[in-house]
Amino acid sequence: MTRTPVNPGLLTPARLGPLHLPNRLVMAPLTRNRADADGVPGALMATYYAQRASAGLIIAEGTTPNAVGQTYPNIPGIHSAAHIAGWRQVTDAVRAAGGRMFLQLQHGGRVGHPDNSGLMPLAPSPVALPETIHTPTGRQPSVVPLAMSIEDVRMTVADFAQAARNAVEAGFAGVEVHAANGQLLHQFMAQNTNLRSDDYGGSVAGRIRFVVEVTRAVADSIGPERTGVRISPANTVNGIEEGDTEHIYPALLGELADLQLAYLHMEFADPESALFADIRGRWPGTLMANPNLGWPAAMPADGGRDAGERLLAAGADLISLGRAFLANPDLVERLQIGAPLNPVRDKYTMYVGGSTGYTDYPTLSAADGRSLTLQRTAA
Repeated sequence: MTRTPVNPGLLTPARLGPLHLPNRLVMAPLTRNRADADGVPGALMATYYAQRASAGLIIAEGTTPNAVGQTYPNIPGIHSAAHIAGWRQVTDAVRAAGGRMFLQLQHGGRVGHPDNSGLMPLAPSPVALPETIHTPTGRQPSVVPLAMSIEDVRMTVADFAQAARNAVEAGFAGVEVHAANGQLLHQFMAQNTNLRSDDYGGSVAGRIRFVVEVTRAVADSIGPERTGVRISPANTVNGIEEGDTEHIYPALLGELADLQLAYLHMEFADPESALFADIRGRWPGTLMANPNLGWPAAMPADGGRDAGERLLAAGADLISLGRAFLANPDLVERLQIGAPLNPVRDKYTMYVGGSTGYTDYPTLSAADGRSLTLQRTAA
C-alpha cells in the first residue's frame, strides 16, 4: 500500500479509533518498578501517571498477564482482582486530569526468575538469558526456562485475552501487546530463542504463529479498535537474534493487517531507514513510531521532538517518547511554548521505589512568567 507522507505536527490533534487525541505525542511504556511486591499499583503510580495526562495518549508500563510472566521485582500485574482495583485508581486519576490510557501487556518468557515470580520461567525453548537478572536480593544468574508445551501456549493465549478484559475493567481505553524487546512474544519470533520443531517453530510462519494468535485473541476479547501491537525489528536487547528480520516482519504484518487494529507501534524507528519505509508501506493503519534516540546516551535537549517530526514527515501518525516524559511531566506544555526540558537526573532512580526520580520532577511554574494554557480533551 502506498501512502503520501504528511507531516501534521506533533502538537496537532489525531484520532485513534474512537479516541480523540489532543496531540500526537504518546508517553511510551516505561518500566519503573513502583508496584508493590504483589504487583498491585498504588497511589504513587496514580500520581505519576496523572502528572503526565497532557500526553495525547499514555501507554502504561509493561504489565504481566499471568504470574509466570513476571520479569523483575515490583512489576505490575493485571491478573487478579487486586491488580484491577489498583489500576482503576490510576486510570481514574488520569481521566480526571483529562488523559487517556492504554496498558501494555508484557510476558517476560525467559526474562524472569523464580526469586521474582515464585515460578520457573516459561519460554519457547530451554535457552537461558545470556546475562544476570535483577531479583529482590540483587543480581542473580539467569535460569534455563522450561520449554512451553502446546497446552502452555494455549493457556498463555487465553491469559492475554483475559488480561485485556481485566484492563478494560480497570478503566483502560485499550491494550498494547508487547511483541518486542526480547520478551516472550519476541522470543518466539527469533531464531536463537525458538528452537522448536512443532507448529510454533521452524519456519517464519511457525515462529510468528504465537504472536498472531495472542493478538487475535486480544482483539476478539476487547475489540480490535482497543488493541495495539509493539514491535522492535532487529533489536538485540535481552540477547535476541532474530536471524531473518527481513522475512519475519513482512509475514507478521501480512497476518495482522486485516485485523484493523488500533495501531502498530514500531520501536527505535529511523525515518531514513529502508526498514521503516517498508513497514510503513505494509501497514495500512495507524503507525506509532518510537524514535531511535540512542541508549544509554543522554536524552537530546529537545527530548526527541526533531526526531519525532522527521518520523511524522516520513509517514508515522503518532510519536512515542519515553525519557522526555519521564523527566518532564508537562512535556506537552513545554513543547508548546518552547521551554527548556528537564534532563533525566539519575538513571538509577528509573528502576527503584519511591518518589525520588519519579514524581518529583519539576513542572514550569508561574514564577517563570510563562502561560501554560492547555486544551485537554478527554475521550
